[in-house]
Amino acid sequence: MTSVAFSGALELGFLYGLVALGIYISFRVLDFPDLTVDGSFPLGGAIAAAFILKGVPPIVATLMAIIAGAIAGLCTATLNVKFKILNLLASILTMIALYSINLRIMGRPNLSLLNQPTVFQSVTTLLQSLPDPIQIFGNTLLLGTIALTTKLIFDRFLQSEIGLAMRATGANPAMARAQGISTDGMILLGMAIANALSAFAGALFAQLNGGADVGMGVGTIIFGLAAVIGGETLFDKLNVWQATIGAIVGSILYRIVIAVALQADFLGIQAQDLNLVTAVLVAIALVVPRRFGKQPGGISR
Repeated sequence: MTSVAFSGALELGFLYGLVALGIYISFRVLDFPDLTVDGSFPLGGAIAAAFILKGVPPIVATLMAIIAGAIAGLCTATLNVKFKILNLLASILTMIALYSINLRIMGRPNLSLLNQPTVFQSVTTLLQSLPDPIQIFGNTLLLGTIALTTKLIFDRFLQSEIGLAMRATGANPAMARAQGISTDGMILLGMAIANALSAFAGALFAQLNGGADVGMGVGTIIFGLAAVIGGETLFDKLNVWQATIGAIVGSILYRIVIAVALQADFLGIQAQDLNLVTAVLVAIALVVPRRFGKQPGGISR
């Protein structure tokens, strides 16, 4: 694997690590199967691209994307807790609606950010005086810093009083309510955070790749699950720190495996096989732990 390909795999690994952290909240902490991320990821890209093209600073545009993602998560959670729509169906309804909303935001299927300012430009400028090998990993360093900082904040949150209440809501809703916890409020908050992280990743992805596309969220949920499930297999017993670092490491390993597979000519794998390879990897990650008597999922205090 070339240094450029390895750098690209690390970039996407850290970036989708943000998605994996969000999916961890919904699937593992809240036990809420959420497909909204397939819509909130491109929503973040669409919001960021649209605002940047209007002259808004990239950091502000990214913050707007995060807020939009949180609102999308709140919509899904509201359909579930207020209108009693099955959680999976509620997320599908929001995901479908977001497709049209993203088209409305962009005005067309895609927006180009070529020659537009992005959050990555400042890093590129700082590294211009350094050797080329170091410049190649400039974006990787920025995305790694963002992912690890988010992970540390996430750890503190899950160990806080609110975080413990959210974990109790996912583990045993009836017992949580008996302890005076507002389980509806925890679901609303957790889904907002999960989709805010997904939209954050989408905004960074659009700026990293020079544009946003309405279809760029297809398969995001599978990519995130591959990272979460793959990361869980790295540890025998999960605590908060291991669960979150596992999600990020799982995302990186997944991207490296995909990069190696796409460059292995003897395998005959092409870009259009990406979702198939992902499905196979997730299936393996689910089956292998069970074969060795280990059940992924859940974290200890």
